Amino acid sequence: MKKIIQTSNAPAPIGPYSQAVLVGNTLYTSGQIAINPRTNELVLDSISNEIQQVMENLNAVLEAAEMTFENVIKSSIFISDMNNFGFINEVYGSYFNENTAPARETVEVSNLPKFVNVEISVIAIK
Repeated sequence: MKKIIQTSNAPAPIGPYSQAVLVGNTLYTSGQIAINPRTNELVLDSISNEIQQVMENLNAVLEAAEMTFENVIKSSIFISDMNNFGFINEVYGSYFNENTAPARETVEVSNLPKFVNVEISVIAIK
């Protein structure tokens, strides 16, 4: 049985999808981009601020499912320019304990929704 996770503390979906779906004890989030949920504006003034907004959006979805980043077992990171990897990794890494960090992949893609620089989704378990 699946349960749809929805919170106003993360951007509303911009298409036919849910912010996250909980199946049993496993949470699957949709990809998050750097939309500030309070203003509905993109945060693109710096790559560090952009990734921080993405991570805060993911945090809000995790909290809505009564989880934290400690529950995350897998991350998928999509970036438009691998030259930004260091900046992204620095901010992303600050949200995890290095000793219990999740598995992940980072993939450079030709484009992302709204022409952002990064999109991240996670899988978490209780």
